[in-house]
Amino acid sequence: MSKERYIQAKQRWAEKQRAAGVTARQVRSEDRLPPGQKLTDGFPVLDLGIQPVPPLDQWSLEINGLVEAPRTLSWADFLALPQVDDVSDYHCVTTWSKFDCAWRGVSFLSLYELVRPTAAAAFVYFTSRDGYSTNVPLEKCLDDDVLIATHFDGKPLTPEHGAPARVIIPKLYAWKGAKFLSGIEFLAEDRLGFWELRGYSNGGDPWTEDRYA
Repeated sequence: MSKERYIQAKQRWAEKQRAAGVTARQVRSEDRLPPGQKLTDGFPVLDLGIQPVPPLDQWSLEINGLVEAPRTLSWADFLALPQVDDVSDYHCVTTWSKFDCAWRGVSFLSLYELVRPTAAAAFVYFTSRDGYSTNVPLEKCLDDDVLIATHFDGKPLTPEHGAPARVIIPKLYAWKGAKFLSGIEFLAEDRLGFWELRGYSNGGDPWTEDRYA
């Protein structure tokens, strides 16, 4: 199946699920709390110890690699893309989970359509202004709840939560979602990210407790 047909199929499936009143998270498990996790009402902050937030007129997002139309987006360019709202659960590898997180931002699918990855692209490598990086199979990024988020609970992201834009991939552990996003690279082969090089799993599936390599 081509990637275009894959996206169309996923969109049709999501539309059918929404029409039936079922979300992807409910389909995955009747119990929303993955094994080994504890529910929290707070939102603990974990980062590399620095919070590099540039002025918005100096912010940019570089999208390159195996794409037909590489782009470097300014903040104005980014905000001109379709904005979406999504409510999802958030699972940290350190064993806490937070339900019903309300995000707003740009769907990864919008960026995918903008730069048009080639058929050889199979992985996505995210980089951040604090030196962080993480790697995700491309197919895991094509769910309609994967966002480059700019808002949380109706307010712009704060520096401790990765302002002004961070990656949200609800079906994976949260370390797969880079804060302070600066780059997205499409690759043919996998490239380990910051924590993956330090012993974390390459997969990061909360439902199988895929925490460490």
